[in-house]
Amino acid sequence: MESLNDLEDRLLVEQDVELNANYGSSHSKHHTGAWRACSLILCVDFCEYLAYYGIVRNLVTYLTKELHETNLEAARRVSLWSGTCFLTPLLGAFLSDSYWGNYRTIIIFGGIYFIGMITLTLSTLIPNEYDSTEKSSTKSVVLFFALYIIALGSGGIKPCVSSFGASQFDETDPNEKAQKSSFFNWYLFLMKISSILSTTFIVWIQDNLGWGLGFMIPTILVGFAITSFMAGSRIYRFTHKNGGSPLMRICQVIVAAIRKSDLNLPSDSSLLYEISYDSSARKASRKLQHSPDLRFLDKAAIVSSTDISCGDKINPWRVCTVTQVEELKILIRMIPILATVIINSVVSAQISTTFVEQGMVMEKTIGSFVIPSASLSSFEVATVLVGIPLYDLFLIPIARKFTTSDRGISPLQRISVGLFLSTLSMITAAIVESKRLEIARDYDLIHQNVEVPMSIVWLLPQYFLFGTSEVFWLVGQLEFFYEQAPDAMRSSCLSFWLVMASLGNYVTSFLLTIIALVTTTEGCPGWIPSNLNEGHLDRFFWLLAGFSLSNLMFFVYRATRYKWKIAI
Repeated sequence: MESLNDLEDRLLVEQDVELNANYGSSHSKHHTGAWRACSLILCVDFCEYLAYYGIVRNLVTYLTKELHETNLEAARRVSLWSGTCFLTPLLGAFLSDSYWGNYRTIIIFGGIYFIGMITLTLSTLIPNEYDSTEKSSTKSVVLFFALYIIALGSGGIKPCVSSFGASQFDETDPNEKAQKSSFFNWYLFLMKISSILSTTFIVWIQDNLGWGLGFMIPTILVGFAITSFMAGSRIYRFTHKNGGSPLMRICQVIVAAIRKSDLNLPSDSSLLYEISYDSSARKASRKLQHSPDLRFLDKAAIVSSTDISCGDKINPWRVCTVTQVEELKILIRMIPILATVIINSVVSAQISTTFVEQGMVMEKTIGSFVIPSASLSSFEVATVLVGIPLYDLFLIPIARKFTTSDRGISPLQRISVGLFLSTLSMITAAIVESKRLEIARDYDLIHQNVEVPMSIVWLLPQYFLFGTSEVFWLVGQLEFFYEQAPDAMRSSCLSFWLVMASLGNYVTSFLLTIIALVTTTEGCPGWIPSNLNEGHLDRFFWLLAGFSLSNLMFFVYRATRYKWKIAI
């Protein structure tokens, strides 16, 4: 039976990718890649997120009702598992960039994910032998074994699906390059669709028709997606060729630069070491143009007399190519941009935490309808679902007329707009909360943990602003980190983005702990007490608005000075 390695190598040869900048020959280009291939790739992403959200949205309920865990223990376990799902992409991305490529990584980790889903479904059939004296049961052990198998599987899907999908568009073709921007828009669109379906349809089945069926449906969909992905192998464009570990390439530059720290750089950068295009292409990494910043690293590309005397074979720990040096420079330039993801993720975390708590102490009845506070998050999702088509079909064509760019606006400009709208969202939340507390004082409800006569509808603007901001900054970040990453490190850079985004939850937890310690004193309940009418949640929102504004200013400062990657 043909192995995955042999299959991809054979398909790579059939496409003759080296004839056209690793994107296939003129014949294969019309029969592979673009939206035809992306439909199957996005199917994997959609089903994976549907399964993930279908588990995480209701896992606390399952642990407390079926396994009789406490609310605290269940919340801790869910947070730990969810965080693991966003850390394993580091492993998947490393294996993809270093050895397997996106295609093989998706299939291998997709298979692991599917096995985990089957095990999770079967775990519901195990009798629940609950004993309050035991810390765990067979059902609990099998459940968490399945969950962490799923977490491992997600590590190869989350960073590689977006990278592999974007690689189906030829960056040398202006038309396809513009379509690649739309790919990231629809990537987010399907992510939000999966969130809505899992939160409503899948969760309803779990609560009303049984957990077994509730887990079985996403299991079948994941299996279908992986099978469909493999069936479409002939229509994908394969650009990966094993060029070794990107981490080792970075270390080689650092070591070589330190070794030659006492040498002087030549005035002519063309004297620095570089290999031919053909050799670079075989390593799946286009040559990069030399940049004048971070000149200390350029010393790694100096060819000294000692290097020449060693013979024809160049020691990569003594001499590195200009392209290798530029890859490290790119990563260093990206660090400040990557750091801004954390603060914005802190704001994002408020959608499912403090925004919900804010709505719980407001009037939730509109006519004969009662609107649960947590359900307002669906308005944010709906904003994204409406905003993405509007952005793609109307805003981009208008922007093209003014910017003469095929994409309308650059990824950094798009992120800037998103960060600005995110800041407005927090300012709006602070203003609404200030007004709510004012009404609570007017009605003498400060010391009563009851609803304030202010409609929950007043929260819609902050949800709308944040949903609109996601259309800009979330897609912009995906596009930026894929486009600017070194060719051989695209999955890794997207995994870094996922990790930074997940850190927002941990930073929020740390920030809330510090605020509780500082603001809770004798006679003072603190900013966020159990009775929000006694607290000052508005000050917390103003604090986050200040962080967001500072984050925006820092981002704009770095973005205006950012040196874009130039491939040659």
